[in-house]
Amino acid sequence: MVDYHAANQSYQYGPSSAGNGAGGGGGMGDYMAQEDDWDRDLLLDPAWEKQQRKTFTAWCNSHLRKAGTQIENIDEDFRDGLKLMLLLEVISGERLPKPERGKMRVHKINNVNKALDFIASKGVKLVSIGAEEIVDGNAKMTLGMIWTIILRFAIQDISVEETSAKEGLLLWCQRKTAPYKNVNVQNFHISWKDGLAFNALIHRHRPELIEYDKLRKDDPVTNLNNAFEVAEKYLDIPKMLDAEDIVNTARPDEKAIMTYVSSFYHAFSGAQKAETAANRICKVLAVNQENEHLMEDYEKLASDLLEWIRRTIPWLEDRVPQKTITEMQQKLEDFRDYRRVHKPPKVQEKCQLEINFNTLQTKLRLSNRPAFMPSEGRMVSDINNGWQHLEQAEKGYEEWLLNEIRRLERLDHLAEKFRQKASIHEAWTDGKEAMLKHRDYETATLSDIKALIRKHEAFESDLAAHQDRVEQIAAIAQELNELDYYDSHNVNTRCQKICDQWDALGSLTHSRREALEKTEKQLETIDQLHLEYAKRAAPFNNWMESAMEDLQDMFIVHTIEEIEGLISAHDQFKSTLPDADREREAILAIHKEAQRIAESNHIKLSGSNPYTTVTPQIINSKWEKVQQLVPKRDHALLEEQSKQQSNEHLRRQFSSQANVVGPWIQTKMEEIGRISIEMNGTLEDQLSHLKQYERSIVDYKPNLDLLEQQHQLIQEALIFDNKHTNYTMEHIRVGWEQLLTTIARTINEVENQILTRDAKGISQEQMQEFRASFNHFDKDHGGALGPEEFKACLISLGYDVENDRQGDAEFNRIMSVVDPNHSGLVTFQAFIDFMSRETTDTDTADQVIASFKVLAGDKNFITAEELRRELPPDQAEYCIARMAPYQGPDAVPGALDYKSFSTALYGESDL
Repeated sequence: MVDYHAANQSYQYGPSSAGNGAGGGGGMGDYMAQEDDWDRDLLLDPAWEKQQRKTFTAWCNSHLRKAGTQIENIDEDFRDGLKLMLLLEVISGERLPKPERGKMRVHKINNVNKALDFIASKGVKLVSIGAEEIVDGNAKMTLGMIWTIILRFAIQDISVEETSAKEGLLLWCQRKTAPYKNVNVQNFHISWKDGLAFNALIHRHRPELIEYDKLRKDDPVTNLNNAFEVAEKYLDIPKMLDAEDIVNTARPDEKAIMTYVSSFYHAFSGAQKAETAANRICKVLAVNQENEHLMEDYEKLASDLLEWIRRTIPWLEDRVPQKTITEMQQKLEDFRDYRRVHKPPKVQEKCQLEINFNTLQTKLRLSNRPAFMPSEGRMVSDINNGWQHLEQAEKGYEEWLLNEIRRLERLDHLAEKFRQKASIHEAWTDGKEAMLKHRDYETATLSDIKALIRKHEAFESDLAAHQDRVEQIAAIAQELNELDYYDSHNVNTRCQKICDQWDALGSLTHSRREALEKTEKQLETIDQLHLEYAKRAAPFNNWMESAMEDLQDMFIVHTIEEIEGLISAHDQFKSTLPDADREREAILAIHKEAQRIAESNHIKLSGSNPYTTVTPQIINSKWEKVQQLVPKRDHALLEEQSKQQSNEHLRRQFSSQANVVGPWIQTKMEEIGRISIEMNGTLEDQLSHLKQYERSIVDYKPNLDLLEQQHQLIQEALIFDNKHTNYTMEHIRVGWEQLLTTIARTINEVENQILTRDAKGISQEQMQEFRASFNHFDKDHGGALGPEEFKACLISLGYDVENDRQGDAEFNRIMSVVDPNHSGLVTFQAFIDFMSRETTDTDTADQVIASFKVLAGDKNFITAEELRRELPPDQAEYCIARMAPYQGPDAVPGALDYKSFSTALYGESDL
């Protein structure tokens, strides 16, 4: 038998012999061309002819049934040309010339010619096929004509990766069946004999229809029948082959297999198109869902931060002083905890919030979504305003606390001084009213009266000496009132009692003096020595009392100079002690002289000095007390001097560290500014460098912790000034927070550039070119370009924006994009966004609408059932929840409007 396949290359209405192989690469023109040496007399292989008859008949009927008819015998039923013309109208969707209804041979030939002319009009060159052969029922020519029609209308448009039709169909089969064991599709004949390839195609697209794992390679008839029956029952693909014919043929007919397989391709191509559309929609929805999650995270973080600020501000604005130092020191400790523990995480949250906001806006911009507008009161500007209010409330709070503590220290010191002086005065006045009211002068002798007068004069001298203490007590009470001392009521009550008593003593003293002077003429004798003793002893006694009071007086200082001033004053006081001791001895000598005169003149004294209660024993006792208090005062002053020296050490220790940390922070801020301008290498290199730089900054944190510890010691020591440094802990904290925020923002800018580059498909070389061009024209390194600088930058990149009418119009268009707020400055991020839009493609609302239209089967609406069938569950429900009901004239119950939904995704009001 002649090898028909080798002799006529399958009728030669198919690919030329050069394009038949898997790698022939011939186009459709090659595939449809006829070979000139085709021998029309060669006979069909009987097995192939049988397969072709069945397959081509089934293929024709799959289309003719749409017109309500079919054929039984392929070489008989097309002879009059009527069903042939009908077949071409169905498969092409076009109208052919009106057929001739006559029964004569000429009528049939004319109809067939009309069909052949239509086929030729579609670019198909028919060689050696004429109307007469078809009318005569030539089986070979009829089958060849049908194959030509199949090629043109069922296979020609199949192309995968720019291959020819046959190669494209073969490549599609190979890709779809690649994952299946025992399937290796290399051609359209023996690769399909065992039936596994047919089953694999079905299982790949409709896995629920085939139990592929139960099929056996050694049972081809069962495999083939299973695939054919499933295809006919569930895929509306008519059975075009017999399993036994394929199995019993050494090499099944290639055209029959190709025709049948092309039906599978067309059956599944709609699913493939829907799958592609669904994937596009899923991608778009995933972007929206992620962005909504980011928006929700922003809203929550913003709400939490604003709520913390709202709670904290009233606490910082509460400047109601407490009554005691302990309570105020607790408030100071609470404030320190706030600055060390509570505020730093909030600073980081605020920085992270801004970074998240910028990242979200970048993602929205890159995906052609409208910019995110936070809910009312949660804008970044609202956060910044709240934060500014917080820092305004915080400003001066610590200073107020320290001033309050100093005020309370002063109050405690004054209150203690008041109590001490009041107690001394009250001790002195004890019994004085009773003494002044005593009428002893009525029964006294003349000498007793004189003594009483002298005694009263001494009392008046003593009273006058105590006037200064009473004035001091009143002055202290007045100062306590002015400083709003919490126990002012009791102080005022006690002070008023002392003043009232003092007025009463004055009045009683005057009354008694009048009474004594009334009988003064009766008094002649008086002991002058006792009188002189009394006059000198009283002031000396007062001096000693004042000295003891001063030596026991509390003191509070804050500097070395202040304590050295007290030590100097104390040394000056000690230098007066020899003179005081001589005065003491002189007073005691007067007393001894009086005793000597009395003894020498045999005068019997009545007892103690009648003019004073200050005995030599009292003078000596108080002098001894003064002598004891002097070294105690020395010790207290030396202790305070040591404390102030320690405080000075703390000042120098803090200033030494602060004078290093402060300049370091300033230097790093300047370095970050240079780094952000002079970035070289890839964005990943820049990001790595910046993060390494950030780690080096974070590693410096122990130096700030050490400074905080030193500052804590200074605060605990109540040191309020430091002349050795201009840096305060507040300055250092603010500088550190700004440093961390600046490096974090710089890193975020690079990350956003990476997002832009990756999302827009910008190459590293393009990004470097954009950066180099921008930096070249950013002469002042300010991070933004003015209009003229930006124009020069665009010209360097090849944009025609020269100073003419067309160039100015183009430049104004670009400026409206990169500087929509008309600030007169173009940032690098705006420049990158513009360049990425100019050089890359992105998803659009039109593309999403087209994808939904595929899923909806070309309808103007889609149903919830269709969405749930075509999309993953979460994304299907996402769409259903957000799509508005469709209101068009062709609406049905449950119809959803996918067009308005798609435009809303991109922030557009309509198409």
